[in-house]
Amino acid sequence: MHSTLTEHARCLYGDEYRPRPECALEHRESYFVEELTFADADAILAMMRELCPQVVDGHLPVWVRNLAYRLLLLQRPNEPVLIREAALNLSMHGPDWDDIAEDLKNRADALEAG
Repeated sequence: MHSTLTEHARCLYGDEYRPRPECALEHRESYFVEELTFADADAILAMMRELCPQVVDGHLPVWVRNLAYRLLLLQRPNEPVLIREAALNLSMHGPDWDDIAEDLKNRADALEAG
């Protein structure tokens, strides 16, 4: 088993910032999805910060990024900065989610307004 969610993602999807590590473990996307599903917010944030620090970069598939932010917002629903980050991710990766991104921005604004 990988020691961190980030390490698991790096082995499975690669990393544009450093070489893919040599790893003898079996890599199945379903194993990663299971680990991501039950990861705590800090582990998910660490993975996103390390593998996709600029939103438009990184090798994580868009569906993994969307799932990661969804899981983050379920765990931390009242953090405007994180909500805006999720909205930016959605708006950067396709117009299909523009309405959801706009709703997230409005939610962040409402939380800050109190």
